[in-house]
Amino acid sequence: MGITLARIRDFRKAMARHGAILQRRERAKNPEFFANRMNASTRHLLSVLALVLLAIAIWYVIRQSSALAPAPETRVGRVGPPDIYPIPSVTPGAINPEITQENIHETICNPNWSTKSERPPSSYTNRLKREGFDEYNDTDRDMRDYEEDHLIPLEIGGNPTDPKNLWPEPYHTTIPDGGAHDKDKVENYLHEQVCRNGMNLAEAQNAIATDWYRIYVDKVKLR
Repeated sequence: MGITLARIRDFRKAMARHGAILQRRERAKNPEFFANRMNASTRHLLSVLALVLLAIAIWYVIRQSSALAPAPETRVGRVGPPDIYPIPSVTPGAINPEITQENIHETICNPNWSTKSERPPSSYTNRLKREGFDEYNDTDRDMRDYEEDHLIPLEIGGNPTDPKNLWPEPYHTTIPDGGAHDKDKVENYLHEQVCRNGMNLAEAQNAIATDWYRIYVDKVKLR
C-alpha cells in the first residue's frame, strides 16, 4: 500500500513537471499570446478590484450619513407624523415658574396681560432658529419657512427663553394641517380652556407638550 501511494505521488509530480515544461515551450513559441492573456487577466482583476473598492466607498458614505443624521425620535402614542413635532430629547418643553394655577387670573387670564411682555427679542429667537437647523438636521434652511415656536406656549405659562421650550417649527409639513399656524389654534383653545376652568394649567401644559396634534384632531379641527 505504501509503495502504491508513493508511486502515485511520484506520478503526480512527474505530470506537474511535464505540464510546466510544455507551458514554457508554448510560451517560448508564442510569447505574444501569453503576454496578451496575462494582460487580459490583469485588466480583469483590476476591474474587479476597482468595483469592490467603489462598493466599499459607497457603503462607507451611506453609513456615515446615517450616523450623522439623527433618527426621527417621537413619543409613543402620538397621532401625527414625526416632522410636526420637536425632538423630545432636544425640546421637551419648559414652563414659566412665575405663572401658576393660583395666579392665572392675574397673569395669563388677565385681559391686560399680553404675551408681548414675555416674548424674547427676534435677535435671540433667530439665533436659536439657526442653531436648531443643525440640531434638527433640517435640509431647508430658509428662515422664512419656520417659526421659532414655544412648545408650551406663553399663553399657558410656557417658558419664554429656555431653549428646551423653543424649536424651529415648519409652516409646511407632510400633512396639510400640521404646521405652525395650526398649532396656534391649539394654543388659543387651551388658553380658553384654562381661563374658563375647563382644564387646569398643568394639564394643558402637559397635553400640548405630549401631543399638540391630538388636541387639534380631537378638539379643534371640527370646531
